[in-house]
Amino acid sequence: MSATVGRGLLAIGETMGMVAPVAAERLERADVFRVDAGGAESNVAAHVAALGQPAAWYSHVGDDALGRRVVARVRSRGVDVSRVVVDSRHPTGLYLKDPGHGVAYYRAGSAAAHLDIADAERLTWDGIAVVHLSGITAALDATAPAFLDRVIDRARDARVTVSFDVNHRAALWPADAAAAPLLDLARRADIVFVGRDEAETLWDAATADAARRLLPETAQLVVKDGAVGATLYTGEERVFESALVVDVVEPVGAGDAFAGGYLAALLAGAAPAERLRAGHDRAALTMATTGDFPDDAAESPVADIPSERTSA
Repeated sequence: MSATVGRGLLAIGETMGMVAPVAAERLERADVFRVDAGGAESNVAAHVAALGQPAAWYSHVGDDALGRRVVARVRSRGVDVSRVVVDSRHPTGLYLKDPGHGVAYYRAGSAAAHLDIADAERLTWDGIAVVHLSGITAALDATAPAFLDRVIDRARDARVTVSFDVNHRAALWPADAAAAPLLDLARRADIVFVGRDEAETLWDAATADAARRLLPETAQLVVKDGAVGATLYTGEERVFESALVVDVVEPVGAGDAFAGGYLAALLAGAAPAERLRAGHDRAALTMATTGDFPDDAAESPVADIPSERTSA
């Protein structure tokens, strides 16, 4: 399958409240914080919208101040949030960023973890060329994994391109538990994003070519290799684009930015190398901030004298 120019993206998955230091300093020592919205799938939608392509986000949020703030923030980034459901029984999730030292999640029992098959059945595909999902949803408790399975089935029946970011989160499930379910989901998608190190951890695929051997039928497989670059496999074609040189403030969120840039370029009808370059460009912008989205980035962070070379 391929995306249709002129139609948009629907991203599906949990978005939480995100608290992060405004400056690039440790959580335990910071005095000033931002309260933002953070979620892999809505981040992707926001990057797609920022590049001028139609983008929508679907999930559940709690009937609480944090949920209302999350929805308003995603909407402010140009994303259609009209599909979002407010759940009066379960809270909005929360996570804290500790720049350079990962994140801490407070999401157990959240509204988005209770997405179910009935929610998948209610989805409509008018104006949607690509649905974007991630492995994070498969790791949530309650009914979310069954919801994800049904969304993929319905999207494929509707001839909507399925984009899947493997997005293994060790804090949610260990690699030995995640490996088989994530590989199965990837094999059902039309577009797959995976980190080379992620593929090695999950599937013992230490190179981009090894990842391709695991996913030979995937129409578009993107293997990201951080400081090196990203490789796209489409049929028999193999395209590589090197990473940008970036002064990194915080790497969390760069993978979502890469996927958003790539998918926006795909929706615009760009060639393979241009899609990879768009992904690198968005990732570079995001890594220059402590947030998950470069709302405050006025200039490109590409530096003359780099501190680190990376892409996602």
